[in-house]
Amino acid sequence: MDSVFDELYNKYHQDLFQFLFYMVRNREEAEDMVQEVYIRVMKSYDRFKGQSSEKTWLFSIAKNVAIDHFRKQRGWKERLYDKFDWDHWQIKDDTPLPEEMAINKEDLHHLLQCLTTCNTNHRMVLIMRYLNEFSIAETAATLKWSESKVKTTQHRALKSLKEKMEAYKGKEDNHGTI
Repeated sequence: MDSVFDELYNKYHQDLFQFLFYMVRNREEAEDMVQEVYIRVMKSYDRFKGQSSEKTWLFSIAKNVAIDHFRKQRGWKERLYDKFDWDHWQIKDDTPLPEEMAINKEDLHHLLQCLTTCNTNHRMVLIMRYLNEFSIAETAATLKWSESKVKTTQHRALKSLKEKMEAYKGKEDNHGTI
């Protein structure tokens, strides 16, 4: 079990932490949740049947840990809207001009503001698909949804996010800054 656990840890720890951090927006809570995931992995690995990939299984556990965390929180549904943070996302352009950096940071801030208003399912799909780079199949298996539901939810989430971004930009244009 130790070698299997080490392999899971080495392969997925960073992605797992990132997923949980983006869900709770708090490093300490995310670290505690990652530990909880690994505790559940240790307790239930002998029941893992291999019907899905280890990655999918691990992130299913992480999803459940996150849901349990929010259920324990007072007003968890409302607080979930405040739990996604892209402040640490680094701009990938190697040599941007200072003006470009300011615009990019502002755009990311707008995206964050809009993403925080997405519903839970939209947010989970967007995080898994675009931040954790899960495939449609991996996302479906993790969420225990059909691939069709993942595709539909992703489409709706992107459409909703785009509308929110346009509305947010419109408010800013009409009122200077928000």
